[in-house]
Amino acid sequence: MKYLPLGSTGLTVSECGFGCIPIIRLPQDEAVRVLRHAFDRGITFFDTANAYRDSEEKMGIAFAGIRHKLVIATKSLLRSAEGVTGHVENSLRKLGTDYLDLYQLHQIAQEKDWAEVTGPSGALEAAMAAKAAGKVRHVGVTSHNLEMALKLVRTGLFDTIQFPFNLIEEGAKDELLGAARDAGMAFICMKPFGGGVIDNAAVAFTYLRSHDGIFPIPGFESCAQVDEVLSFYERDNVVTEQDLAIMEQYRRELGKRFCRRCEYCQPCPQGVMITPAMGYPIVASRMSPAVAAEFCSKAMETVPLCTECGACIARCPYELPISDILKANYAMYRGHVAGSQGGFAGGKSS
Repeated sequence: MKYLPLGSTGLTVSECGFGCIPIIRLPQDEAVRVLRHAFDRGITFFDTANAYRDSEEKMGIAFAGIRHKLVIATKSLLRSAEGVTGHVENSLRKLGTDYLDLYQLHQIAQEKDWAEVTGPSGALEAAMAAKAAGKVRHVGVTSHNLEMALKLVRTGLFDTIQFPFNLIEEGAKDELLGAARDAGMAFICMKPFGGGVIDNAAVAFTYLRSHDGIFPIPGFESCAQVDEVLSFYERDNVVTEQDLAIMEQYRRELGKRFCRRCEYCQPCPQGVMITPAMGYPIVASRMSPAVAAEFCSKAMETVPLCTECGACIARCPYELPISDILKANYAMYRGHVAGSQGGFAGGKSS
């Protein structure tokens, strides 16, 4: 494991970090065990958010007594100064610390987001006030929109940029990586597994490690997952022809119309389980049709509840035609149900 400067912040962090969304699915004692294991294995950079349920609380327990050895990043989706001020205080309390190494304005994707956070009594005002007070050491920003991310980098206001980057979502490599480097900003790489659709960790990190100056923050929910990813950093990175062929296969199969499982589309006002229903073709590709249909029946049987109100599409940072994709996925699912042998309870017509 190498330890590298986090842009121009003056902080030094492990070249691989830890994205702390998955620990919300773990019981507290198990989450603490995984977090401490990651630290013991050399990870010193941990990224979370106020919105990640009890992630910050679990981190606070796990890192009691060793806080000074870590770099902790958190973030807020709120756009007002009042909201972010409250979130900063909440994060400090939950994490059991009196300072945050990096505070990020989260998901600035549209011009309206930028106008809100930079306007009077906006979120940026609060983040900078927290920095002046010593509660926040550095201010960063995250986005899922490439054009906006480039704009954010060029403002000169932020110390880091967090953006999706993986072997499928390569948009950042042409300009954003270089722009961040030229600005002295660290590039924090979210969604190294494409939101969970890339299931070959070795190839995923072979791709990522072929790009200098990025800090991937994979999500871990077991010690074994930590060990697997860190094992890649114990050897030189070599991209083989077989690796390139596997990468190309992922690109062909997934294209650009796939759900990254960011869940910004949720909750659906009609009760559609959007995220698992959006991922049905991927599950079906890894199981037999009958098994996939039974496995996903609970989620897929909510799809007919969709009224095409458009609420999910308005929230989607990737501007996916969610209703159309859900219809296609449901048709595939019903075909699998019809072709399954013996049937199952979830496969009854609704």
